[in-house]
Amino acid sequence: MSATQVEILESVSRFLQRSHGLYIDGRWQESTAAGRMAVWNPADGRQIASVADASADDVNRAVNSARHAFESRIWADMLPAIRERVLLRFADLVEQHAEELAQLETLEQGKSIAISRAFELGCTLNWMRYTAGLTTKISGRTLELSIPMPEGARYQAWTRKEPTGVVAGIVPWNFPLMIGMWKVMPALAAGCVIVIKPSETTPLTLLRVAELASEAGVPDGVFNVVTGQGSTCGAALVNHPAVAKVSFTGSTQTGKQIARSAADRLTRVTLELGGKNPALVLKDADPVLVVEGLMTGSFLNQGQVCAASSRIYIEAPLFDRLTADFEQAVKSLKVGPGLDASAHINPVVSLAHQHKIGAFIDEARASGATLLSGDAGPGNGGFYVAPTLVVNPDAGLRLVREEVFGPVINLVRVADAAEGLRLANDTEYGLTASVWTQNLGQALDYSARLQAGTVWINSHTLIDANLPFGGMKQSGTGRDFGPDWLDGYCEEKSVCVRY
Repeated sequence: MSATQVEILESVSRFLQRSHGLYIDGRWQESTAAGRMAVWNPADGRQIASVADASADDVNRAVNSARHAFESRIWADMLPAIRERVLLRFADLVEQHAEELAQLETLEQGKSIAISRAFELGCTLNWMRYTAGLTTKISGRTLELSIPMPEGARYQAWTRKEPTGVVAGIVPWNFPLMIGMWKVMPALAAGCVIVIKPSETTPLTLLRVAELASEAGVPDGVFNVVTGQGSTCGAALVNHPAVAKVSFTGSTQTGKQIARSAADRLTRVTLELGGKNPALVLKDADPVLVVEGLMTGSFLNQGQVCAASSRIYIEAPLFDRLTADFEQAVKSLKVGPGLDASAHINPVVSLAHQHKIGAFIDEARASGATLLSGDAGPGNGGFYVAPTLVVNPDAGLRLVREEVFGPVINLVRVADAAEGLRLANDTEYGLTASVWTQNLGQALDYSARLQAGTVWINSHTLIDANLPFGGMKQSGTGRDFGPDWLDGYCEEKSVCVRY
């Protein structure tokens, strides 16, 4: 083992060797289906575990367990301060097992152990504690009736917020633990119950934290985890008649399917979908800050980040210098396993995704675009993709129009900021964007004109628990985070009394 290689904990090895079932009603249960799903290590392409491939009957069992827990009011009627205390204890247990969870995340997803520690655990813990604190902040309003009827009658009116009920949480594979907790924590803080389905590619950490939730005192049936294919397990979950709310993070195509299914029953839906996020670099931008910020904003987690910058529009006076600086930065990146602390770029999540990204790159190369690539990584069967710059690609290429979700960014010369703005907004997506300039007036102007749910100035990919996050256009509906986060998991009821 090299000096930079992380040694696997015994607790991680033991967990991988377990026969993983479904976590329903506070305990492990076997699936009614015989099938299993393999979990692969992206760093070398080897199988590290297997999990249950849940059937529709399994999903029904999990949802019924959640519904029973909700209707019993064991969680919803718990005093908010007590519910908050349980959720804070849950966060404490996650923190106590942080290294174990970080290693599991790197082993199943491929990302750097440093990113697993900093984001999947560090940021997740911040979100968990922030959301736990919202439990005691749920409140209604007292209201005056505008025209009391009959004339002279006296009324007192107010609103109250009540938990929606059973929540279905569908989690992607790029940040399984962090995004999983973005669904679990607001649901539980609001008094709801949840059945969560991790991606079939990365199911392990959510199975582990379900045990920790029970240990923290979350009642049986309040937090359930089912593992399975999206086409069977996922479809059964979002279409279940007892599900009152669906929270989904993933592709726009799948999000549209979920929205159509939910529309038949008018199920509440929050969708955080794809992005093709632009960065607009004005001619007065600080070149050092731009390269530093957008190397992180583009290549974090191998570009497998919904908010990542993938289209960089640079005003002509800066273009040649920044292209050279980006090329130098990309060629300095070491590609290697996530457990190698010296590696900057790690494998992508799966062989299928590696091939998908490769097809985008091959199409760009065939079109005649200039490609500048870095280290291709170890030839050990892992799912590696060389970090790649595509210089001035044709605007009609799929690589420019569609979400690649990999370590590939487009560098595009624009004549002026107006052209850059037009191209930045020329997309069906609208999740994030950034503008880079030393002129505050221009920064504020372009931040208002960029069509995205979040716009950063002189940074990219910063998200915070107190800052609402979501997309415009086909990047989703609804918002996560912020002081009003729990509203998406509550029904507002008006109460009016005549006296």
